[in-house]
Amino acid sequence: WRKEEFQAVNVTLDEATAHPSLLLTEQGRGVTLQEIQQDLPSSTQRFVSIPCVLGQPQICSGRYYWEVKVGELHSWDLGVCRDNVSRKGTFQMSPQNGFWAIRLYQEDYWALTISETHLTLREKPLSVGIFLDYEAGDVSFYNMTDESHIFTFSKQTFYGVLRPLFRLWFPDSGPLTIVEVE
Repeated sequence: WRKEEFQAVNVTLDEATAHPSLLLTEQGRGVTLQEIQQDLPSSTQRFVSIPCVLGQPQICSGRYYWEVKVGELHSWDLGVCRDNVSRKGTFQMSPQNGFWAIRLYQEDYWALTISETHLTLREKPLSVGIFLDYEAGDVSFYNMTDESHIFTFSKQTFYGVLRPLFRLWFPDSGPLTIVEVE
C-alpha cells in the first residue's frame, strides 16, 4: 500500500473499444450492460465476443492508480491489458494473452492467472483500486473499502501500451463507475 508513490489518473472509457451491449455514460466514467446490442460502427478496436471496454489513458511507463466503484454488482472483471489484445472470437483472459485482471463472478473472486486463482477477501469491496507499476511489471488490486490487498501480478514483462480493462457479465446489473480524481 504505497499510494503516495503512484500518480492518480483520471480514466475515461473509450467508446471505440466498447462491446455493442455496453452503454457508456456521457462523461465516459460509467458503464452498464444491456440485453439489446446497439448498432455501432464496425471497428477493429471494438470487442465483439465479450462485453469489455478499455479505458484511456494509454500507459507505456510510470506508476499510476485509479479506483472503480463496483458497489453491489455481483459479477465483473477489472484490470489492465495490452492495447493489441484479441477482441474477436474466443480467448482466455490471462497474462499469456496480455490480460492482468481480477474477477468477481457470482460470489467468488478470482485472479485471472493461467489456471484461475481463487481469492478469499475479508470484506466485499464496494470500490477497487488498481495500481500499475509499468517498469517493475506489477499490477496490484486493493479493496478500497477496508484498504486490504486483494492480489498482485508481480514481475510481469510489459511491452507496448497497456490500458485499463472493464468487463460486465450480466445485463441490468448496475454500473461500474470510475472514481474521478480531484
